[in-house]
Amino acid sequence: MTNLVNRKCRPCEGNVAPYSAAQIKEMLAQLKGWIVEDGKLVKLYLFKNYHETMAFVNALAWISHREDHHPDLLVGYNKCRVEYSTHAIGGLSENDFICAAKADALLAN
Repeated sequence: MTNLVNRKCRPCEGNVAPYSAAQIKEMLAQLKGWIVEDGKLVKLYLFKNYHETMAFVNALAWISHREDHHPDLLVGYNKCRVEYSTHAIGGLSENDFICAAKADALLAN
């Protein structure tokens, strides 16, 4: 796991600019399985059943609350699509990558 998982999200309002394509590429290299789609950081997590899916969703909700950075989620029986973007700046920020790493850490062995 990258050191992103040890970082804390910071407010992104005011003079913070969205990441450039080069910055996004550099940050994506620190994550596994994440892509950028329509300007959002996206990953599809697959599970064995609904119970495992909801356990992940609830754990992710707890992390999101603590970081004050919330993803869009599409939840199904055995899957959860997670989408991050920083709405306040209209693009991707470090916070999106931090939270993506923390989401992955929930499933790390």
